[in-house]
Amino acid sequence: MNTLPRKFYLQDTVTVAKNLLGKKIVRKIGRTEISGIIIETEAYRHKDDPASHAHRKITDRNKAMFGDVGMAYVYFTYGMYYCFNVVARNPKVAAGAVLIRAIEPEKGIKKMQKNRNKKDLKDLTNGPAKLTQAMEITKAHYGVDLTKNSKLYITEGIKAKKIVSSPRIGIKQATDKLWNFKISI
Repeated sequence: MNTLPRKFYLQDTVTVAKNLLGKKIVRKIGRTEISGIIIETEAYRHKDDPASHAHRKITDRNKAMFGDVGMAYVYFTYGMYYCFNVVARNPKVAAGAVLIRAIEPEKGIKKMQKNRNKKDLKDLTNGPAKLTQAMEITKAHYGVDLTKNSKLYITEGIKAKKIVSSPRIGIKQATDKLWNFKISI
């Protein structure tokens, strides 16, 4: 399958967060391919978003958010988990990224179950840290070009039907922004 082109990510971050629903994340580990359909995202923008890592200034951690769109922004949180984001923003905005919060496992489920030491599919990839553990996404993927068919990329998937929006999860600022988006498959 073809990867999503860079221009897909050159839109408002909130729009990209919605448009990523139903798309497929593909991760290649040696000869094994694992994948899943994106079912939950969150948008994080720049100066107008106090909950964003890019709200104040560029740092070593967040510099990917200010770089080319279509790249992976992976960060470590709570001293133990990775979170996977896609850099996306309107060209007139300095920074932005979409957190991939959950996927519906599709291919390589046994590998994902082994990676998480979990059998229950419902609990396998229903959170950002669970997703990165299951798909073996780490800091090594920071800056990976998701528009190229490589070890990690995003392709077309299914058409998202009803999108539900709600406040973002686990933040203390900008809780009025309904930038968490979900679909059911």
